Amino acid sequence: MTQIFDEKGLVHPVTILEAKPSVITQVKTENTDGYTAVQVGYGAGKDKNVNKAQKGHMKETGIFRTLKEFRLDGDDMAHNKGDLIDLSKFAVGDTVTISAISKAKGFQGVIKRHGFKGGPRSHGQKHSEHAPGSIGAVWPQRVLKGKRMGGRMGGDRITVKNLKVAAIDLENHKIMIQGAIPGRRGTLVEVRG
Repeated sequence: MTQIFDEKGLVHPVTILEAKPSVITQVKTENTDGYTAVQVGYGAGKDKNVNKAQKGHMKETGIFRTLKEFRLDGDDMAHNKGDLIDLSKFAVGDTVTISAISKAKGFQGVIKRHGFKGGPRSHGQKHSEHAPGSIGAVWPQRVLKGKRMGGRMGGDRITVKNLKVAAIDLENHKIMIQGAIPGRRGTLVEVRG
């Protein structure tokens, strides 16, 4: 993330995304597949990392590291195999929806995972500052389902809506989105207009 200034001198926090052109590798239609969608390839892949079926599927468009499918409406079928999708489809001020996998944090306790307060630091407390406290009752003599406890945190698919495009750099294939987006550096991000 960084920050940019607008013409009024106001500062805006932005996230810079690298968005090299993607290629449409397959167009699915209602007649052939039962639904309408496009399959998009992104990132240069290596020949040794794909099997023969994938090589045959991508022989006309080139080998890609990632293939992703996007559903389309019936009237939005003006796409052909081999077409490029680049940043020229976006304009400054557009509202976009972004999806990505959030940072995985591993096993975390209840204070970090759920925002619990923790125990007191005095009156005989020695090692229980981060303990979750009571987790059950006399009846029904079990821990109820859905009880907030420690566990794996992060690594979920997160979607953030209504983010604005702050700036676009077509030469360097960069787009600046106002605000924070999920994921670590290097995460593959979906930007939908």
